[in-house]
Amino acid sequence: MDRKPENGESIADAKAFCSSLLRDGTTIKQVGRRPTDFAKLIAWSSVSWADFVVEDLEKEAGDIARSLEFSRSLVANLMNGRISAYEDYDDEMGLLMPAVTVEGFNVTPNPLIILIKSNLVVTIHSGKVVRFERLRRYAETMMRKIPVDASQQDKVTHALIRIIDENNGRNFDHLREIEAQGDKLSQTLIDVNAPRELIGPEIYHMKHALLTYLNALWATVDVINALRYGDAELLTDDPRLLGRVGALAADVNNQISLAEHLSEVLASGLEVLQSIYNNQLQILNNKMAMVTAYLAVIGTAVLVPNTLATILSNPAFAMGPQDAGWYAAVLVASTVVATLISFWWVQKKGWLPKSSH
Repeated sequence: MDRKPENGESIADAKAFCSSLLRDGTTIKQVGRRPTDFAKLIAWSSVSWADFVVEDLEKEAGDIARSLEFSRSLVANLMNGRISAYEDYDDEMGLLMPAVTVEGFNVTPNPLIILIKSNLVVTIHSGKVVRFERLRRYAETMMRKIPVDASQQDKVTHALIRIIDENNGRNFDHLREIEAQGDKLSQTLIDVNAPRELIGPEIYHMKHALLTYLNALWATVDVINALRYGDAELLTDDPRLLGRVGALAADVNNQISLAEHLSEVLASGLEVLQSIYNNQLQILNNKMAMVTAYLAVIGTAVLVPNTLATILSNPAFAMGPQDAGWYAAVLVASTVVATLISFWWVQKKGWLPKSSH
């Protein structure tokens, strides 16, 4: 059964949402504006999930928690400058997990707060985190899958596993976005005309995006392992459900392996491209060396006769028209000899490419 506010706000767009499994086995979902809108529904239920979208997480999360009768210190301890946290106060507990968002190479691990009581699981996150729209739509189906005769701890654990799995799934989706951005970068790298001063920062942003994403996944694994091995009073001891928690950790570890593999592929690709780039530079350097060598030969061929002509034109030699013959012969001979000697010396130094037969 659905309950919508009079303004007709949709389930996906509502700032507050609650879905409950009642004690008689029926399910209900409702949208609202504030935690007090769900007070009766939560009181009647055997287990409820409430989701809140806020503008300022640090300011509003504490107010929502107090409205739902969580302790003041729980949210404060969770939001202690970390991207993941686990707090267990026996009769209530809290989790802080990263909810990854990606825009280009800008990877942001946004905080997702999960609060747990005996019959309630609360999620609080900012509007930047597009996360639970699908789960809201099928929340009653999720609740119907929880056995009515299960223990209270089992019911809460069922709901919590499904919520964490949904968050993980959306995090995993973003790896494909990073991969797509990496493919675009690869296309830029193989373009010989691409400006090199822009490629360096792009490579850095790509690596930084992968590291930030991996850091978020490692933080997620830490929280899931704490759930699995923390022996919380509010959660189940059923080995089957604990196995499902372990499966969540295994899924995240698989994604970590994929992300690390992507990082290795990127690194190897960059090494190949760097080798190609170095080869191109080497070819250019060889061409420049060859040009320089030929210029040295030409310069020597011009410089020697020019120097002789300058010296012999001095009045001290008193040269006249009768000296034109041997003067021209000296200039021609000096040019030929200087060219041959310069060419031999440049070739001996290996500045000219060797001819292949």
